[in-house]
Amino acid sequence: MRHGLSGATVWLTGLSGSGKSTIANELARELLNTSRLAYILDADNLRHGINNDLGYSDSDRTENIRRVAEVSCLFADAGLVAIVPIISPFIASRESARKIHVDKNLRFIEVHVATPIDECERRDTKGLYAKARSGAISGLSGFDSVYEPPKNAEVVVGANNETLAQSVALIMAKLLVRAGQ
Repeated sequence: MRHGLSGATVWLTGLSGSGKSTIANELARELLNTSRLAYILDADNLRHGINNDLGYSDSDRTENIRRVAEVSCLFADAGLVAIVPIISPFIASRESARKIHVDKNLRFIEVHVATPIDECERRDTKGLYAKARSGAISGLSGFDSVYEPPKNAEVVVGANNETLAQSVALIMAKLLVRAGQ
């Protein structure tokens, strides 16, 4: 706890179209409604700025996660809840992000947005699955590139048709328990 504020990072991992960003936005609203400061570190926005020199190779994806983890630590250390909706396809990278937080005595809550791939493809919010099927793009996590689901996420949503409100409530409960509030 710094400056009377209890910061943390809520790391939402899942396939494209799983609902990570939707959950992140609603979680941020709910946190602000309870007078807790939150900031969403959206992967797409970070790739246009701090990570604009990275592509989508495995090594670039790993570096992307490392940078996002370091930035989220800064927010958490300042007492905010950093909400990170990012595919982060590799278990090792997510564990590295967790370790960066643990080493700094900062809370890290991994949330697996476990929406099945057929539902993600049905939603296809960014048109990526259609592009991958047509061959216009390759390397889509969980489609033609690796996605390693978490084995021990603190929270799992999306697998049992939870509503947005139910998903946020599950995360809030874990966040508040972890924050000691």
